[in-house]
This record gives sequence, C-alpha cells and structure tokens, in this order.
Amino acid sequence: MNKLDIRDKAEILKLLGHPTRLLILEELAKGAKCVTDIQDLLDIEQSNLSQHLSVLRRLKIIDFYEDGALRCYYITRPRMVDSLFMFISGNYPVVRRSCEEVRKEGKRRQTKTATRK
Repeated sequence: MNKLDIRDKAEILKLLGHPTRLLILEELAKGAKCVTDIQDLLDIEQSNLSQHLSVLRRLKIIDFYEDGALRCYYITRPRMVDSLFMFISGNYPVVRRSCEEVRKEGKRRQTKTATRK
C-alpha cells in the first residue's frame, strides 16, 4: 500500500468536506442508489450531482453499475466511510491523559532537545 503524503491526505479531506458529498455518502451508506433517487433525496440539479459523484469516484470511494437505463452508485470502501462518519460525529477513540502526564512528556522532550545541542 502506498503512503500518501500529508498534502494528499489534506486534499482528500478537503474534497470530502463538501456538505453535498457527505450527504451522498450518508445516503449510499444505507445501500446502493440510482442517480434519480439520489437527485430526488437531495433535491439537487442533475449536472451538480454528477460533479459531486465524479469527485467521489475519482477518490475511489464510490463506483456505479448500470441497471438497464439507470446508473446506480454504491460505496466501494465501506470501512473508510464508516470511519469518516465516526470521526466527524466525534465517536472515535481518544487517548486520554492527565495534564501531569502531558507536562512530564514535555519536560522529557525539552531535556532531550537540550542535550542534543
């Protein structure tokens, strides 16, 4: 797996940060939906919706299949989308440390930096 640099990660987050894209992902997290269904749910112009879907496809988070004349989208990376929604909802694990622990760590780092000079 190739590692993305911090700029690439920031760009991905920026692209995901659009409210319409998050709404699309939220709807697709419930199951595959055809373009007309997404358009009706979000009350959005088809051309505008197509742009948002294209961005999400470029990020390889969603893809589509054709069902007759309909194009239906689905999430290709459900764990990533699940983690994204956990993160933005504040429902993610946080390492909790006391202020004293943080201060001690800071002092250790200062000592290491001072001895290197």
